[in-house]
Amino acid sequence: MIARYMFGAITARTGDEMSGPALLVAGLALTGSPVVASWLLAGLTASAAIGGPLLGVLLDRALRPGRMLAGCLLGYTGGLLVVLLGLGHVPDAVLIGVAVLAGVLGPALTGGWTAQLPLLIPAGRLERASALDAISYNAAGLAGPAAVAGVAAAWDGRSAVVVSLALMVAAAPIAYRLPGRPERGVRTEGIRRELAAGFTAIGRNAPLRRATVTSMVSYAGVPMFVVGAPLLGGALAGGAAYGALLLAVTAGGALATNALLARRRSTSPSPDTILVCATLLLGAALALAAVAPHLAAARPGPFTGAFEVAVLAAALAGVAEGPQLTALLSVRHREAPAERRSQIFTTGASLKITSFAAGSTMAGPLVGHDVGTALLVGAALQLAAVGGYALLSRTSRPSGPPTGAEDRGGQARERWAATRSRVAQRALQ
Repeated sequence: MIARYMFGAITARTGDEMSGPALLVAGLALTGSPVVASWLLAGLTASAAIGGPLLGVLLDRALRPGRMLAGCLLGYTGGLLVVLLGLGHVPDAVLIGVAVLAGVLGPALTGGWTAQLPLLIPAGRLERASALDAISYNAAGLAGPAAVAGVAAAWDGRSAVVVSLALMVAAAPIAYRLPGRPERGVRTEGIRRELAAGFTAIGRNAPLRRATVTSMVSYAGVPMFVVGAPLLGGALAGGAAYGALLLAVTAGGALATNALLARRRSTSPSPDTILVCATLLLGAALALAAVAPHLAAARPGPFTGAFEVAVLAAALAGVAEGPQLTALLSVRHREAPAERRSQIFTTGASLKITSFAAGSTMAGPLVGHDVGTALLVGAALQLAAVGGYALLSRTSRPSGPPTGAEDRGGQARERWAATRSRVAQRALQ
């Protein structure tokens, strides 16, 4: 079952990773307007912030959430197909509106799919399953843009969109067959109240809250490298294509590291510790990348020391990003209440997408001014993310459990409360 899940997740997420760049290339080719193409991409991604929490509520209510995921996949592909067929024939504003509507379903391909893992895997194996699931994100992130480039070069941007749609349609039957959850009483809460309850669940759970804030601040710094990579490749190696190589090195590093994490023993550091260490390493990688332009030779080339430093920084960024994602997913699996699991995953995915979008708006002007400065800002945001984690850990430290006990989703507090209860009962006997 897990093998089928992994195949479906990688297929759906590769199609998703292809859809944005493919739509951008197709929009530019068929309309001739970079403004329209960029607005299509922005519409497709911006609405995820709205769709994530709502999708999570509906998935948590569904007894067969896999069927709803399949519907979301088909709805997303249907929206993109309408945009593709309408390019050059339908008013641009209408197509942008369709892209916005399709983007609402986007979080189903990320957090919504991941939230179904506990229906497949026993609780004791969730941490390893989270590492495997994170591999599907990394593999899709590596294969998706590369597939767009290859298909667009061999045929055209329209064909790249068609391939991405075919991949997502192929994943729909697998999502449809995902197991359901046991029957339970009908929920009487309104959707608005459930939406509020989902955000409250994240806000009141200390590990969830600090992991969410840490990932959001950290992810806002990632676009500094993503947007700056083409310029870095051009300045150090003589071509923007080498910037794409840097991004591929990062994705490959994340994939390889998560493959190793999937084999780690249960005695390894907790996901909370890995999250902090990975964020610090990501900051160090971005700082190292910021040094590379100052080492550039008079004649740029792919075999210069400056570009080799950039490649090393990209590899370190991948080694950090892979475990960071795995740790974040593990914390969510560990902490999320069963009745709010899908909502917490899709809401978390929406918040990360929103943070990335916010970081992208800053990255453009900063990279245009100086790529080294932009990378240093990205490194500073990683330090800010770790600082936020430390601050939230200090303000949310439980008073009951013994000193040094780790708060693993309230488990330490529960054990301490149970101990006090047994002591009190013995005292009364």
